[in-house]
Amino acid sequence: MGHGMQKPRGDVDLPARILAMDWIRIAALTALVRCPGAAAAKDAVSCGGAAMLGGAQLNCSHVEPKAPPQFCTFSWDLHTMAGDQKVVEGSFMLPPGASNVQVYQGSGFDSALSNPIVICRGNK
Repeated sequence: MGHGMQKPRGDVDLPARILAMDWIRIAALTALVRCPGAAAAKDAVSCGGAAMLGGAQLNCSHVEPKAPPQFCTFSWDLHTMAGDQKVVEGSFMLPPGASNVQVYQGSGFDSALSNPIVICRGNK
């Protein structure tokens, strides 16, 4: 491509996509560290998520050593790059001591329309 010309938006090199996912990991970790209550979860679990640069990621940590393993469900309202709204949902098990576990990763999103909602209960 000539000087000053840009690639079309859909023609992204693989390294750029990898870089974007690394950026999402950094943003999610930052959200997790700075905003331990970012997602609505019981005291034993702390989650943080980010949606940008074409991807979305949700990370969680088990933060109460005396609490049992936690079974969690999540729901997150995201905005797609096509301009639509999509709710992503899922569930996961988080054992004591688990730190910064990636519980969701998806592509095709440019922003979050809501904070992720995470609800957990301990398995005794």
